[in-house]
Amino acid sequence: MLEDRILFIDAEALVIDKPAGLPVDRPKDGTTALADLVGDLRFGFARPPGIVHRLDRDTSGCLLLARNHGAHRRFSAAFQDGTVRKTYLAVLEGVPEAEEGVIALSLSKISSASGGWRIIPAKKGKPAVTRWTRLDVRDGRALVRFEPETGRTHQLRVHAASGLGLPIVGDPTYGKGGPAMLLHASRIVMPRHNKPAVDVEAPLPERFGSWTLG
Repeated sequence: MLEDRILFIDAEALVIDKPAGLPVDRPKDGTTALADLVGDLRFGFARPPGIVHRLDRDTSGCLLLARNHGAHRRFSAAFQDGTVRKTYLAVLEGVPEAEEGVIALSLSKISSASGGWRIIPAKKGKPAVTRWTRLDVRDGRALVRFEPETGRTHQLRVHAASGLGLPIVGDPTYGKGGPAMLLHASRIVMPRHNKPAVDVEAPLPERFGSWTLG
């Protein structure tokens, strides 16, 4: 029940802790999506909240919704202007040699009838920049913090796999796959001119196992 996953709510903003496995938009396979469930998140308002940005189906964590049209315009503009701060946590299939760094790797979308679509590094692609910090190392894997400065599709997943050479654990497209992808949107900060910023954190979910213990 999404009502039990509310992290923040006021008259114009609502942040949920999106569970992994829930797509934001309706997929072709007919799976229930967040778009089908927003009607349950009215909380007394006549209209359901609007989806402002996206998280991948297998990514969990902070997802911002706008509770009125004006807020939706302002929040969307903030994403386009790059003033929204987003923080992700991920476990990598290996350990980066450095403790921190910046990945600047342009990205492009390719597709084929047999393999579907995916994102690849491409010099003529859209610019994409991610700051990263190594937080912990266990059993040959690393917990890292990703802070994207741009918001390209699959940016963190491709930057991990191609920029660091270490895919995210469980990534079915750019890594080995597995029972769960360990990528989580842990924090979002949305600036607001007339109110304090929306600043919300979502704890690591159970699928991260021992990493959730800190």
